Amino acid sequence: MSSTATPKTATTHAHAIVWIDHLTAKIFGMGLTGVDTIVVPAHLSSTHLHHKANSIGAGKVESDPAFLVTVGQALQNCTDVLIMGPGNEKTELLHHLQDTHPNIIVRIEASDHPTDKEIIACGKEFFGFA
Repeated sequence: MSSTATPKTATTHAHAIVWIDHLTAKIFGMGLTGVDTIVVPAHLSSTHLHHKANSIGAGKVESDPAFLVTVGQALQNCTDVLIMGPGNEKTELLHHLQDTHPNIIVRIEASDHPTDKEIIACGKEFFGFA
C-alpha cells in the first residue's frame, strides 16, 4: 500500500501569525509544543503589474477571490491571530476574518519582508512563548 502525504490545510494551534502579501500567505501556528507552517499561494492571472500610460484600468493585479477564504479556513482552529505584511492584504484579511470568524481575536502590524525565522521570533514574543 502506498500513501500520499496531503498538504496541511489548517493549523492545530490556537495562536497564529500570518505574513501576507498579494502573492502568498505564510501561516505559522504556534503553541507550547512547537510551530507548524502552512503556505497558501494566491492564484493570480499575473504576478506582475504592467500599467501603460493612457490605458483603462487601475493598474492593479486582479486578486484571487478564493485566497482570503483559504487563509481563513487554515486559521479556523485559532483563537488569536497576528497579521503582518507590507500592503493592503493584511487589512483585507482582517476584515475577512472579522466577517467570517468573529470568535478569532485579530490584530495587524505593518511589516516589510522578514525571514521565516524573524516572523516566528516575532510571533513567539507577541504570544509569550519566547
